[in-house]
Amino acid sequence: MKTIAIAGVAAALTLAAAPFARAAEAPTDPQIAHIAYTAGTVDIGYAEIALQRSKNKAVREFAAEMVKDHKAVNDKALALVKKLGVTPEDNETSQTLAKQAAEKRAELTQLSGPAFDRAYAENEVAYHSFVNNAVDKQLIPSANNQELKGLLKVGLKIFQGHQQHAENMVQKLGKMTRAWKSTASQE
Repeated sequence: MKTIAIAGVAAALTLAAAPFARAAEAPTDPQIAHIAYTAGTVDIGYAEIALQRSKNKAVREFAAEMVKDHKAVNDKALALVKKLGVTPEDNETSQTLAKQAAEKRAELTQLSGPAFDRAYAENEVAYHSFVNNAVDKQLIPSANNQELKGLLKVGLKIFQGHQQHAENMVQKLGKMTRAWKSTASQE
């Protein structure tokens, strides 16, 4: 089951990376702003589902942190584009992120209990890994405006912390599941 989930995540990440690979030229600053904002909004959406569905204290605390941190970075991004007089430009990458997020939200809302918690945590690892890589390898190098580049770098550090936190949560949830299964089989 876990191999299937990992394969599904890998396939989704490959599809999400496709717009970056197809781009004949680097994204513009308005496109980068839209991609970064969309990525943050997507993760806020995942976290809001976790806050509605999870009963696990660690998962709920992590989700609350995602909402707080991603909203803060998105607010800074909105303030920056307003200051620069830039209108974020919708693009294929933003659209792909939004489409895949809708599909993932539909999957997550079908789950509950420990299965939801594991799926949410595993998605957070995969999502942050993909977004962090895209920010580091494509968005930061493509950004022309130094303030935008700086905001992306600050966001990247925060989101790398999120990825590490999510990885730890996946490990803990895995241990909890194994302990529960062991206890259940002894009864």
